[in-house]
Amino acid sequence: MNTDLYTPFLEATRSVFELMLDLSDVEERSSEGFTGDNTMNISIGVIGDLAGEVVYCFPAETSLNMVKIMSGMELDSVDEFVTSAISEISNIISGNVLTILADGDLKCDILPPVIRTADENKTYALQTACCLATSAGDVCLDIRLDPTAQQ
Repeated sequence: MNTDLYTPFLEATRSVFELMLDLSDVEERSSEGFTGDNTMNISIGVIGDLAGEVVYCFPAETSLNMVKIMSGMELDSVDEFVTSAISEISNIISGNVLTILADGDLKCDILPPVIRTADENKTYALQTACCLATSAGDVCLDIRLDPTAQQ
């Protein structure tokens, strides 16, 4: 089982940001210094050969900038519309990741996005974080999965 989760998430996030938001300036950055203050956390559950969740952490300013790019509307607060749009971006990234993982013979599905932070009391066999910096703002992904299939 290929347990490199960082690369598929990074690749899918870059691809979705470029296609949906025309953001080609996506750079990896350290998660150090990223605070969860004023951040919208979107959790996407994963089931199948891997089980767990991926939490996408979008600072409010990043969320508003991304929605402005997508809709052309300038909003001043994170409301239901912004939450829905950012949840859909997270959902699309996760779906693209599963397509990449399926090429490596991992069969998984995703659950609908929900707003919540990661359960810090739970440990996972495969746990990593990646943060990206873009001209729309920073985004961090907290990837927490366990393999469920027999090897």
